[in-house]
Amino acid sequence: MSPRRIPIVLLTGFLGAGKTTWLNRLLREPGFASTAVVINELGEVGIDHQLVRHASDQVTVLENGCLCCVMNGELIDTLRELYLKRVKDEIPEFERVLIETTGLADPSPVVGMLSRDAFLDTYYRFDGVLTLVDVVNGMATLDTHFEAVKQVAMADRVALTKGDLMEDADTVDALIARIKQINPGIEVADARCVAPGALIGGVQRRPGIGSDARRWLAAERFAAVKGIGGVAPPPTTGGLHDGRVQSFCVVFDEPVQRDNLRAALEMLCAFRGEHLLRIKGIVNAIGHEQPLVVHAVQHTLYPIETLDAWPDDDRRTRLVFIERDLDAEFIRLTLQNFVQAGNGIFTS
Repeated sequence: MSPRRIPIVLLTGFLGAGKTTWLNRLLREPGFASTAVVINELGEVGIDHQLVRHASDQVTVLENGCLCCVMNGELIDTLRELYLKRVKDEIPEFERVLIETTGLADPSPVVGMLSRDAFLDTYYRFDGVLTLVDVVNGMATLDTHFEAVKQVAMADRVALTKGDLMEDADTVDALIARIKQINPGIEVADARCVAPGALIGGVQRRPGIGSDARRWLAAERFAAVKGIGGVAPPPTTGGLHDGRVQSFCVVFDEPVQRDNLRAALEMLCAFRGEHLLRIKGIVNAIGHEQPLVVHAVQHTLYPIETLDAWPDDDRRTRLVFIERDLDAEFIRLTLQNFVQAGNGIFTS
């Protein structure tokens, strides 16, 4: 019998977003005391771990580097060591792992690394990314720092912090609208109103069955590109960093050939992966009664999975893309050329 895979959540958010404060709240919840926390810090002297250690004995600190670049190998080693010490009863049992990144981190390399390592994939289960956004400085941060835009674009759920310091509801609404423009399928929660444990529980990187799959894809929130027609225009952002990020949904009315679609996605990930922040989709494949799920992050295309049932009556293939600095027409043409080859899209 295979071991139960331990869930991992990546906690990100720009400098000053309140990650350490939020993390302490999480660890004080009765059901989350058995959480192993891995904290990345940038610089010679670690500070954040000193603020968290009193809340949990399961804190592991990665120091002297940035988790999103030079520290990836150490992160893998740390997670392996945590698991082996757990098996040998050298440390107390832990039920989950939370990785807190530095506020300057680009989360995408970490996401790819967590998804590709064979040991981690065997003993851990990467549940996704929770991004904290400070409502007081959120707009200015997104204006100034592209890392913050990528943190929102890579998120599976966003939580707004410091709401008690912002009385202007219009400013909050504008920030939420901007977040959903960057990542149209995202759910945005108020960290004051939702317990940290519930926020973690709402992070969903891969779909379940039924209504969860529909919520996971959220295709209706993306500008639709039906069939092999035109591409939705990029959002107008007045030259802000957001303009580098586009999102859209490609829709195919007829069943597609599974291998051709997979070949198209593999090619995109191999040659344009640095631009692909996220691909996710529900696929109606020729010869398959049940829907297939595709999911990719940058250079990593996850194995195609099968859902138990369609989440609703919509049987169309819907592929959602969140990308940066990439011509959307290139994506459209790539899909067109591949899915129409051989037993193509219009084959029944």
